Amino acid sequence: MRGMIEGITAALGANGLILRGGFVFPDNEDAPHGASGAPTRSLLLVGQAGAAPWPHFLRWREQQPLAIANPLDSWSRQAIGDVAEVFGARAVSPSDRPYLPFQQWAMRAEGLKPSPLGILMHPQYGLWHAYRGALLFEEEIALPQQGEAIHLCDACVAKPCLKSCPVDAYSREGFAYQACLAHVRGANGEPCRSGGCLDRNACPYGKEYRYPPDIQAFHMASFARAAS
Repeated sequence: MRGMIEGITAALGANGLILRGGFVFPDNEDAPHGASGAPTRSLLLVGQAGAAPWPHFLRWREQQPLAIANPLDSWSRQAIGDVAEVFGARAVSPSDRPYLPFQQWAMRAEGLKPSPLGILMHPQYGLWHAYRGALLFEEEIALPQQGEAIHLCDACVAKPCLKSCPVDAYSREGFAYQACLAHVRGANGEPCRSGGCLDRNACPYGKEYRYPPDIQAFHMASFARAAS
């Protein structure tokens, strides 16, 4: 199985993607189905740290129709699906309907906890990481034991991530979705549209993995288009 994990890691790495941990479903848990329709036994999460996949995505994007609705999701499905086909897995995506519990899977696989912004805080990557999909296997795969990760937010007293948004979109009470959306779309939202969420950028952790402004602008534009 070690050779298979190494093979999957190399195949994902060709597109700047990485394995983000995994786990084995216990016998008494209602697991999603695998490639043949039998219950999944093992799950491997796939994602990114920093901007590593971006050049691969842009090369793929140049060959696609301009009107494609969700290009990053489509690219992720294709890249992860190709790996799944080689290794006999079923590939699933966070945007698949009905939605699958990716955040719960991530917390389980990597021992992470949510930041005040809702994004899981990673002890190395900070808030600059993402989950792009998962590989579901019908056989048991031996995985290293995952210890509990250090939750950096617990040691952060100042909480600048709750103080930088001009409309206080994030607070201890939750996310003011409509206020955020109206600001991003409005006349005063240019800093957010061009450089990303000010609260997220205020976080002091994982700065070396921070997405460049063009990537943050891409995600913010997607948020502004898709939200309603």
